[in-house]
Amino acid sequence: MMKRLTAGRVFDIANTIVMLACIIFAVYPLLYVILGSISESTLLIKNRGITLKPLGFSLDAYKLVFNNDRVITGYKNTLIYMTVGTAINVTLTAFGAYALSRRNVLFKNAIMMLIVFTMFFDGGLVPLYLVIKNLHLYNSMWAIILPSAMSVWYLIIMRTGFQSVPESMEESARIDGANDFTILFRIIIPLAMPVIAVIILFYGVYQWNSYFYAMVFLLDLKLYPLQLVLRDLLITQNADKMMIGIVDEKKLGISISIRYAAIVVATVPVLLVYPFLQKYFVKGIMIGAIKS
Repeated sequence: MMKRLTAGRVFDIANTIVMLACIIFAVYPLLYVILGSISESTLLIKNRGITLKPLGFSLDAYKLVFNNDRVITGYKNTLIYMTVGTAINVTLTAFGAYALSRRNVLFKNAIMMLIVFTMFFDGGLVPLYLVIKNLHLYNSMWAIILPSAMSVWYLIIMRTGFQSVPESMEESARIDGANDFTILFRIIIPLAMPVIAVIILFYGVYQWNSYFYAMVFLLDLKLYPLQLVLRDLLITQNADKMMIGIVDEKKLGISISIRYAAIVVATVPVLLVYPFLQKYFVKGIMIGAIKS
């Protein structure tokens, strides 16, 4: 008995150490970026090694980021893509999950097999480009929203969550004269809200971080999402355009600070959403993963 208790304690201690190490490795890069974004540029460029506090204090990088018209436009576009895209994502996924979770749907299994088939095989980028082009969606917001209108994986999770709702509740509702829309919106969705909340979070984060379709299907800079604007700042090193009037000796440091500030601006809004949906997260994943 004592050996079991000792082994359990050793495992708990080792597990705690490993988890703390994972937290440190995950959190410190974000902390470093935040500290770098509010540090003095001249001190930041001279610093080497670990940083646990701001090197001086300056908000110049944030002022330059928010004074940039492309960043503000990218923010607005991303909010539109995320809001409209997530609404379409969740609506289509809920409708599909409800239909595929009912017992009396004709050819339900065959339809589900065809849907799952698309998880492993697709036409690729060129056929998608031709479809977008022929539908006259090229260089429009719909070219970003429609190709990712529904995820098969999230459809499966939501379908499993809907199946966990007792069938007796649906039968009682039908006896009272409820149709499918009433059952879906007034019974299934309220009872499966943990699953839906998690799916909303996943879709929202995907839409917020998405940039590939925008890079392929958009030519107009005014339609670029925030992530594509940040790509120009971080990868193609176009931050120099934001530093007009900055003396040469400060340009390198402020350029680094601008990149850090841009990362914070793009990351913090998503991080702020997680606490509000955290209570649904584990429960929603478990309901959607295991059929009761």
